[in-house]
Amino acid sequence: MGEVVPDGGMWRVGAREGVALSARWWKWVWSAPEGCDPVEDTTGRHAAHNQPDDLWFLAGTYGGRVVRRCEVPTGRPLFFPVFNMQYSFEHSKEPVAMPVLRADAHLNGVPLQLEEFQGVFRSPLWVRRHSWGLWGAIAPLSPGGYVLEIKADNGLGFWVDTTYHLTVV
Repeated sequence: MGEVVPDGGMWRVGAREGVALSARWWKWVWSAPEGCDPVEDTTGRHAAHNQPDDLWFLAGTYGGRVVRRCEVPTGRPLFFPVFNMQYSFEHSKEPVAMPVLRADAHLNGVPLQLEEFQGVFRSPLWVRRHSWGLWGAIAPLSPGGYVLEIKADNGLGFWVDTTYHLTVV
């Protein structure tokens, strides 16, 4: 199994960068063709679809337990949601956050710092949307195998329990 990089694998993301990355993440999810939604993917087979050249996105879930396996190119930082949501201004003109009872992520058993990012972006159809989420970021990893565990619960019946078996090549 690969070793966690110095600083526990943390990639420090500032607020402005985090909002921009979360908007890019949503656009990445929406770029998937029908039947290849990375959030619906229960195995990781769609993880590589349309990844940007400068980082690697990991998908969240629509709730529940998911175990995924995927290869990640060496030299790419990882960015992923623990909890996140987006909605149009028609739904609400004000930002809304999901309640969080518990949220954590661990890489090879080492806890990762999560950051809350909230902002506004435009969808591929130029619709203004709010985005909120708790996000994790990991610096580029050395080649090898890693286990990323993501768990969260909003205390109202929505929860996620995602395990990624990552192979950095």
